[in-house]
Amino acid sequence: MDQTGGGQARKGHYRGTHRLCDPAVTVERLTSLMPAFGITRVANLTGLDRLGIPVVMVCRPNARSSAVFHGKGLDIAAAKASGLMEAIETWHAEHVDLPLRYGSHRQLAVSSQVADVERLPLLPGRSFDRDAQILWVEAKDIAAGGPVLVPFEVVHMDGTSRNAPEARCLSVSTNGLASGNHGLEATSHAICELIERDATSLWHQRSLHEQRATRIDPDTIEDTDSRALLRTYGEAQFDVGLFDLSSDIAVPVVLAMALDRGGEMAHSGLGVGCHPMPEIALLRALTEAAQVRTTYIAGSREDITHDDYSSATLSRRHRLTETLLSGERPSRRFVELGGARFAAFSEEVDWLIGRLRAAGLAQVLVVDLSRPDYGVPVVRALVPGLEGSDHHGGYSPGGRSRAQSAGRRP
Repeated sequence: MDQTGGGQARKGHYRGTHRLCDPAVTVERLTSLMPAFGITRVANLTGLDRLGIPVVMVCRPNARSSAVFHGKGLDIAAAKASGLMEAIETWHAEHVDLPLRYGSHRQLAVSSQVADVERLPLLPGRSFDRDAQILWVEAKDIAAGGPVLVPFEVVHMDGTSRNAPEARCLSVSTNGLASGNHGLEATSHAICELIERDATSLWHQRSLHEQRATRIDPDTIEDTDSRALLRTYGEAQFDVGLFDLSSDIAVPVVLAMALDRGGEMAHSGLGVGCHPMPEIALLRALTEAAQVRTTYIAGSREDITHDDYSSATLSRRHRLTETLLSGERPSRRFVELGGARFAAFSEEVDWLIGRLRAAGLAQVLVVDLSRPDYGVPVVRALVPGLEGSDHHGGYSPGGRSRAQSAGRRP
């Protein structure tokens, strides 16, 4: 695996996802590293649901954050690669081996470039104190060039470091944490995840009428794998709604909602995908919807509660999904999502940076978390100004959300 991030990083695999090499090759490489990262099991969960879409669970019992990870894909090799990569990138974020700086934003800004922390996702009712003494780590601005200091607390995922000096106003999550077969592959994935979370948060704040207007007509989809997955859902008695969540950044983002019409435990599957190619964004959304259902069936994640299985919760989610799917016939054509296709990750990352710049997001900050002793490229990306994820209680609407609510461009 190429940790350097140098070269063009030409793609060698295109089906279902874009990778430097076939997922089976990635799995073979990573399997020998499982003991080093504390991975004890890769379990095939596909058979727990009646859909038959490949889903795996990866276990790291001694993790410093989440101990269970999941992967999905068009085949079992892709699902295993997805799950292993998620577990391994989180290990890297738990064991950051980089020089740290200690000081306040005001002090460090005298001699160093420091991130605009106020434009990072903040917790509700909190503000950043420029005089707070906290830890910082160096990122690279891949849009403008040069080093930029960012708060360490939004880079690492070590839940055992409870006494570290932190600002305690920033939303902390795995958003923008990604790995790959090459540094540029990891960077592309990380940026797409940040764009996806931003688009999802903005879409959730639209009216029901506006949300329904983004529904995609499935008859306009020509991609063979996507159509096969839609048939799989249909044959298993699911109604599927597809929505175009793409924002002013103009990178395709697709939401897939799967409404179970035939099961006793009617968990609605919901998945979101983002990629320069709309077909890949769609496939990610459809496979993630299956992964979400299987995750609830397995009940293995620490953040799943008893309330998630209550009749009231299941009924509420079912009604919400049904409401979105019960509007007028979807009218958005799939071709309207636009996007682009690239043969190399270098071109893809440059295009993503260009899309962010066009939307007024000038900084793209990347911290290289890769460890030479393991050879797995891992990065944490931050884009000041993008909305954080509204999936958890720590979300506070940022500038783009406020602009949309006021009827302006985000």
